[in-house]
Amino acid sequence: MAEVRSIAVIGAGTMGSGIAMNAATSGIDAFQIDVSTEQLDRARAYHRKTFDRGVEKGRMTREDADAAAARIVYDAEMSAAKDADWVVEAASEDIVLKKKIFLQMLEVFGDDVVLATNTSSISITDIAAEVEDQAYRVIGMHFFNPVPVMKLVEVIRGLATSDETVQRTIALAERMGKTPVPANDRAGFVSNRVLMPMINEAFYAWMEGVSEPEHIDEIMKLGCNFPMGPLRLADFIGLDVCRDIMMVLFRELGREKYFPCPLLRQLVAAGHLGNKTGRGVFDYSK
Repeated sequence: MAEVRSIAVIGAGTMGSGIAMNAATSGIDAFQIDVSTEQLDRARAYHRKTFDRGVEKGRMTREDADAAAARIVYDAEMSAAKDADWVVEAASEDIVLKKKIFLQMLEVFGDDVVLATNTSSISITDIAAEVEDQAYRVIGMHFFNPVPVMKLVEVIRGLATSDETVQRTIALAERMGKTPVPANDRAGFVSNRVLMPMINEAFYAWMEGVSEPEHIDEIMKLGCNFPMGPLRLADFIGLDVCRDIMMVLFRELGREKYFPCPLLRQLVAAGHLGNKTGRGVFDYSK
C-alpha cells in the first residue's frame, strides 16, 4: 500500500478542523477545504490556538508546532486539493449534502484515492450508491471529538467496500495515532446507537422534573464513572448534531426511543446548540 502523504478534509467545522490538525501533527500534509471562508478562518484560529497551547504545556516543541501548522493549506475550492492521496468528507450530518460532496470528490480526486466519510450515523452503503461503480472506494472513518485527543476511529465498510480500502483505512488511522475498531453499517454504528438513547433519556429526565441538569450529570459521573455527564456531553457534541443523529436512528430503525425529546428539539429551535453558540443545556457565556 502506498503511503499517504497528503489528505484532503472536506469541511472545516469541529470535526473537519480536528482531522486536519491530527493529520498535520502526524506528518501528513492536510488540505482544509470549506466553501465558507469564515469557517476556514475559524479553523485556522483553532489550529493556531491549539498548537500554541500544546507548546505552552510542553506537549510539543515550538519547531514541531510550526512545522505541523505549515502542513495545513486552507482553501474554499475542492480542486485545490486534487493531488491529495486521501480524502475524508466531514460536512454536516445531512445525506443530501454528503451525496453532493461525494459526487464532487469523485470528479476531483484520482482513481486510487479512498473516499472516506466522517459520518456518525448515516449508512455508508447509501452514500456509496451515489458514486455507483466506485462504491468500493467508499468507507466510514468516524473520528471522535476532540479529534487530537480521542483515540477511537470507528471503521465502517459498506456493502461494496473493498478489503483493500478497509486495510488502507486501518493503516492510515494507526499512522494518525488512532485505534481503529470495526463496526457494521447500521444506523448510528456502535457509538451513537448506544450513546444517543442515553442522552435522549437524560433530556426526558430533565423535562419530566426527575432532577436538574447539573444533578443528572453529577449522578451519572459519580454513579457510573462517566468523565462527563450526558447533558454536558450533548452540549459538547452540539444539540443540533444530537438531534440530527437521533432522527437518522429514528428513520432507519423506526423505534420511538430514538425520536429526539421535545425539550431537546425546543433548544435547537431556539438556537441554543451548546458550546458553539455559548448556550445549550448550560450557559457558557459567563
